[in-house]
Amino acid sequence: MQGLEPPKLEAKTVVAERYSPQWEVRWEDFVSRANNGTIFHLRRFLSYHPEGRFQDHSLVFLKEGKLVALFPAVELERDGRRALVSHAGASYGGFVVKSSLSLRDSFRVVWALDRYAKEAGFELVELTPPPTVYLARPSNYLDFALLQTGFDYKKREVSSVIPLDFPEEETLRVFSESSRRAVRRAMKHGIVVRESEDYERFYEILQNNLKLRHNVRPTHTLEELLHLKELFPDRIQLYGAYKDDTMVAGVVQFACNARVTLAFYISHDERYQEYRGVNMLFYEIIRTAIRRGFRFLDFGIFTVDMDPNWGLARFKESFGAQGVFRDTWRKVYD
Repeated sequence: MQGLEPPKLEAKTVVAERYSPQWEVRWEDFVSRANNGTIFHLRRFLSYHPEGRFQDHSLVFLKEGKLVALFPAVELERDGRRALVSHAGASYGGFVVKSSLSLRDSFRVVWALDRYAKEAGFELVELTPPPTVYLARPSNYLDFALLQTGFDYKKREVSSVIPLDFPEEETLRVFSESSRRAVRRAMKHGIVVRESEDYERFYEILQNNLKLRHNVRPTHTLEELLHLKELFPDRIQLYGAYKDDTMVAGVVQFACNARVTLAFYISHDERYQEYRGVNMLFYEIIRTAIRRGFRFLDFGIFTVDMDPNWGLARFKESFGAQGVFRDTWRKVYD
């Protein structure tokens, strides 16, 4: 797709500059006030990666000297090309903008990225913005500008989200009959959910579960997960389902922004599956999220390279989840 070409001498243009540490305070403040900012866009989050894992190449966008957008990114090789990727070390990246960004300035920001990538010698740009439920005010201006500037979808994964638009006492009502039965079974067996600091026990469950089911390792090491918890003590919580004093299942929740809480890790001990600890966990987690004022609970994707995991989709739908796109955009430069 050729796309629209930016005017060569347009007034009030937007320019992209490479991020440097002098921007850190303004960056964090901008994310906190943005229309679509998340925990994954914060420098504090991105800093947890060990030195040398990624080569940071984040950008700031200025219009007449004023900050109008951010672009957390890293430089790496992707498909044999020098790539600018937003962000390889986080669930979401893409542009961070204010809710007041106009259509014209949306195009100016995308054009600025396009110019910067060409001039800096990048052969590929990729970005994965947060799904629309993360936005304080709905807007597809940036998507439209990306399409019109020659970007296209690399993939459109489906993420499952539960709209928290009901009173907490009606939580079971949105569950399927099978999930309601599972919650009642857990209650009958005395399963109790509480916030926990026992990350070591949870990580043991997580490792064993992932190895057994998928023969893969968790995204984070235990040390990285503990470091993230230290960086965000009020935004990262571990909830455990307990049979007496034994954790039988757990969920690590990320408070991504004021609207959305994300179930980042979900796992259970196969030996205690009969107690339905995960069902009990989400019953309590949803109730807690409603009390804390979140509008959505993000369950994460149930597709991999756009291939649906039907069983995982059915499991998440049993709690009242629906699917929204998690898009990855790309542009290849010849």
